Amino acid sequence: MTTTSNSAASFSMEDFEQALSAYDYEFQRGQVVTGKPIGYDTSGAYVDIGAKAAAFLPIEEASLRKVVDLATVVPLNEDREFLIIREQNADGQITLSLRQLAFKKAWDRLAELQEENRSLQVRVTGVNRGGVTVDAEGLRGFIPRSHLVERNDLEALVGQSLSATILELNRTAKKLVLSNRLATRAESVSQFELGQLVEGTVSGIKPFGVFVDLAEGGTGLLHINQISKNYVESLESIFQVGQPIKALIADIDSGKGRISLSIKVFEKFAGETLEQLPQVMAEAEERYEKAKKALGQG
Repeated sequence: MTTTSNSAASFSMEDFEQALSAYDYEFQRGQVVTGKPIGYDTSGAYVDIGAKAAAFLPIEEASLRKVVDLATVVPLNEDREFLIIREQNADGQITLSLRQLAFKKAWDRLAELQEENRSLQVRVTGVNRGGVTVDAEGLRGFIPRSHLVERNDLEALVGQSLSATILELNRTAKKLVLSNRLATRAESVSQFELGQLVEGTVSGIKPFGVFVDLAEGGTGLLHINQISKNYVESLESIFQVGQPIKALIADIDSGKGRISLSIKVFEKFAGETLEQLPQVMAEAEERYEKAKKALGQG
């Protein structure tokens, strides 16, 4: 009885080990592995990834774009990364993809750019009623008409490269919405520094402040609260369109492409800019270092 029992136990363990050996738990769907192409057939490439059988890369999974010659995309004996999209079949073969790996990496890159609020270059691929479609890192994206700098002739944008920032990214829904307008604004302010003295001309007067076209490019806002330490009753009595002006950059919002200006920091006494603006402007450079220190920039 004891011999029969041990024999059965021994057979059972060997059988279990054999069953385990038939399945390689090291390779699972969604895993990124390194492999080396070792051969081709008309429907794909065979890749050595260290499994019991060569893995297979279908030709439609070899690239984001249509592949004519596999050898140019996956040269033989050249190590590279692949994504497992199907675990081994009855023959022990694992299915790989370069196309889906490229998509994964593209979404990862775009998510990083969105988190860091950085722009990227996209290529306009088409036009529809609401805006333009673009190629962004190999992914299909959309820029609404309202977020284009040039929005009158959308057809003329096809094939062009545009700067864009990400408005919405949904990997699950494969939704990517971008803005060319915000990216352009952000680029225009990237050349400026907080506390910098800038020159420009008044381009618009609104109840809340004065817009200034800066000599270096871009537009700054001189808010009514940054004109004088005293109450400002009428902006029109102080400024006129085309008037030259010097100001200190008090704030930069790179995400929104906004530059906030200040001239009240040049005042020697409250209300000086209201009474003697020409003199304050004439002495702006001399008062600059003192103003920077007052803002903690010196």
